[in-house]
Amino acid sequence: MSAENNSQTDDCRNKAFGRLRTALLSSSAAIAVAAMVAGQLGFVGARISLTGPAPAQAAEQSTPPGFADLVAKVKPAVISVRVKIEEQSSADNDDNGAIPRNSPFYRFFFGPNGEQNKQVVTGEGSGFFISSDGYAVTNNHVVDHANTVQVTTDDGTIYTAKVVGADPKTDLALLKVDANKQFAYAEFADQRPRVGDWVIAVGNPFGLGGTVTAGIVSASGREIGASPYDDYLQIDAPINKGNSGGPAFNMNGKVTGVNSAIVSPSGGSVGIGFDIPADTAKLVIDELKNKGFVTRGWLGVQVQPVTAAIADSLGLKKAAGALVDQPEPNSPAAKAGVKAGDIITEVNDTPIKDARALAQQIARSAPGSSAKLTILRDGKTQNIDVTLATMPKQEQEADAQPPQQQHEPSAEQHLGMNLAPAQDVEGNGKEGVVVLGVEPDGPAAQNGVETGDVILDVSGKAVQTPSQVREAIDQTRSQGRHSVLMRVKGPQGTKYVALPIAQG
Repeated sequence: MSAENNSQTDDCRNKAFGRLRTALLSSSAAIAVAAMVAGQLGFVGARISLTGPAPAQAAEQSTPPGFADLVAKVKPAVISVRVKIEEQSSADNDDNGAIPRNSPFYRFFFGPNGEQNKQVVTGEGSGFFISSDGYAVTNNHVVDHANTVQVTTDDGTIYTAKVVGADPKTDLALLKVDANKQFAYAEFADQRPRVGDWVIAVGNPFGLGGTVTAGIVSASGREIGASPYDDYLQIDAPINKGNSGGPAFNMNGKVTGVNSAIVSPSGGSVGIGFDIPADTAKLVIDELKNKGFVTRGWLGVQVQPVTAAIADSLGLKKAAGALVDQPEPNSPAAKAGVKAGDIITEVNDTPIKDARALAQQIARSAPGSSAKLTILRDGKTQNIDVTLATMPKQEQEADAQPPQQQHEPSAEQHLGMNLAPAQDVEGNGKEGVVVLGVEPDGPAAQNGVETGDVILDVSGKAVQTPSQVREAIDQTRSQGRHSVLMRVKGPQGTKYVALPIAQG
């Protein structure tokens, strides 16, 4: 082939590659082809990007949906709650002693009859209607001791409300607004939300009614020390002072929880709020509506959780259940044969995780109903049927005084406590071994044993002397266990304590 022919062939190739390059640069659809060509030519590290505008459909999908339609649906059911509390004190009160009766300022602070002028304290919270005829839910702490209650609806109308009933243990209250009209209302959700589900909180923070915030359910089953029945939902939707009693809605417009408390070092929202779950609220509100108060089933036992140390001391593989410290005299539990040291693992075939779960399960049962307890006693499982009673209005507390150290102590050094027979120390009865003192950094003190406590039994065996305590500990150690279980009576009642024991 001649040089002239070779030159013509090269020109044709150059023109072909030129047309291909122009086509690739002008069409976004050719990027894949360009990448393929680059790979065939060995340009493995080449990066090809498209900097043109994204398709309109992709842009629309990237915008998250809002909550405006949901808010418009639920907001009319939410109310602001305002209360007034009148406080009054006598002129003879210790706080008033600095103002003598002959002072010219006396009448400024006190009335002519020697009574202090009434001081009116106001408070604000939130709530929501649950029926068209004016029943509304709020927190007990919002209306507690209130002389008057007013509610403001979303349209700004103010109504007077009365408190139908309240339940301090769950911090719920039921209000009633009597008016010749139908109110918008909200319904409770049928099931609990999952952790991660969206929630919308609507309420009256800092008096700013009709405020909406959004977040997710952060956790479930939270215990915050408010009552034995704590079972809160934790949410991160911002709630502040004044949101108490307001609702948290799911995406279907149903109430999943009643806003009740926040964790806040500063008093403002830090993203940790607690809601009373809808299933709890429904049960309580139904009773308040029907009776004005709540009755709960009563078993009558002092219980504590089964910790890992207690489980080890009993030779259990799993730390679960509620350990019975002591059945209360003449209680349903005592009458049914429940004993100290029993571990309640199920109630009506529902597993019991800990002492709090037991309290919640029993509280959900009606007084007079029968409950089947599954217990673990001496390593064997058995069932006990018990008829629940009505919970007493007041719980009796043990009245025990720390003993005087009148006895030469017998030391149990490795546990960090000094012991003596209870019958030898005045005021401690005839049963058990009294703790005369504990080392501040010893195992006993670190696990809650205090001076004045009485050890009733060790590893299930009753003890009357310090030597019997040592023998029981030695026997537990010989079984290869790392903890010893003691039943201890103190000022707050009877409890079990697992103390670590050294292997020797």
